[in-house]
Amino acid sequence: MTALALPTRRDEAFRYADLDALAPLWPLAPEIIEVAAGATGALAIVADGSAAQARELAITVADGGSFDLRVLNVGRAYGRIAVTVTLGKAAQFHIGAAQLGGGEQVLELVTEVRHAAPDAVSRQVVRSVLGGHATGTYLGKVAVARGADGTDAGQSVRAMLLTRTATANARPELEIYADDVKCEHGCAVGELDAAGLFYLESRGLPPELAKRLMLQAFIAEAFTGAADEDVLTEAALSALEALL
Repeated sequence: MTALALPTRRDEAFRYADLDALAPLWPLAPEIIEVAAGATGALAIVADGSAAQARELAITVADGGSFDLRVLNVGRAYGRIAVTVTLGKAAQFHIGAAQLGGGEQVLELVTEVRHAAPDAVSRQVVRSVLGGHATGTYLGKVAVARGADGTDAGQSVRAMLLTRTATANARPELEIYADDVKCEHGCAVGELDAAGLFYLESRGLPPELAKRLMLQAFIAEAFTGAADEDVLTEAALSALEALL
């Protein structure tokens, strides 16, 4: 594949992509973000337009630096966010992302976090709520290089399906070539907990309100601790209202 050629489904990072929607946007110019040694950075992305959107971020965090990325993917058409992160010694990276889709929407989050040096820490928290015939995808890889001892990496991926016709694709992946590391991932796809709904309803809440409150708490996990947590959460709740 040349630099300008549109990917195919043989490319793992595009396995579930809507290639027809991606074609008019291709090729994508990577957005370069560099965090200097000991510095901090943050970025919030809200993809909420009516047209197809696709972005690629290439983030480098030097020794002792940190970067906080938050993503809200709720566009009414195709939406793809791809992130590649390279971490230096004792660097830190956190991504909290929420994807909310309905109708025929296709939403994607693709990440690769490269632990290139010792003692770096990364956390990925991804929450998806999907209804109608929507498709939500998370493909996330943590790559620990040789010599990157002391790596601490975690992935928490959960998707909630509001209808049986919605689809969630999730693939958290670990590639480890170092010793003395702490790497973990958790992934779950399902429906709202019936016992939890029953408990709230038994306390006098109408079924629809109980459902809404549980979904609000579910989505809020992606934005906990963000500098603009309230703004992101409010935008996510507005998108949730449209789904319900």
